[in-house]
Amino acid sequence: MARTKDPAVRSLLITRAAHMLRVREPITLRSLVEGTGVSTMAVYTYFGSMDGLWRAVRQEGFRRLATRLDTVGKTRDPVRDLAALGACYISHALTEPDLYRVMFDDGFELEDPEQADRALHHLVETVQRARSAERFRADVNPLTTAMQSWAIGHGLASLVACGPLPRDTLANGIPMLTALYVSYGDDPVRCRRSVTRGWRAG
Repeated sequence: MARTKDPAVRSLLITRAAHMLRVREPITLRSLVEGTGVSTMAVYTYFGSMDGLWRAVRQEGFRRLATRLDTVGKTRDPVRDLAALGACYISHALTEPDLYRVMFDDGFELEDPEQADRALHHLVETVQRARSAERFRADVNPLTTAMQSWAIGHGLASLVACGPLPRDTLANGIPMLTALYVSYGDDPVRCRRSVTRGWRAG
């Protein structure tokens, strides 16, 4: 009879591997399981190989990000919601710095690329709502705008979570997003108000 896999063991190995990678510890089967109470065989049991482990680590980062973005509620103000998604993205990076570092390492394949697209879909859908509400012009491309919003959040998150800048750098997200959304047709005063509310909520 096959033994039931313990999700806690899988999560433990993913978390440890991501941390070791971020702090640049040498990673071998032995060093990975050292002090965890599980054997090296667990890597093969849960992931099939070390490559399988790294795919799972990267996937887990995107899975947790999408789960966090799922918690951002929709309001009648789509521009506020866009800013809230951006702030939530940064919050994820700061609370999950190990997994965040691995998410964008394309040296590791993803287990499920479509699941990873869930995070971007949140932004695309919200841009579409802003366009429908006539906050953005009708010719605005939802995917392009979503990617530009993501780039702002990613840049700030990387500079603070993985880089040299202090947390108060994150306040720059408000004028940066405001400038982006005004360029797509939103009223400057209304936009600033919406972005500020969303940024603080996220």
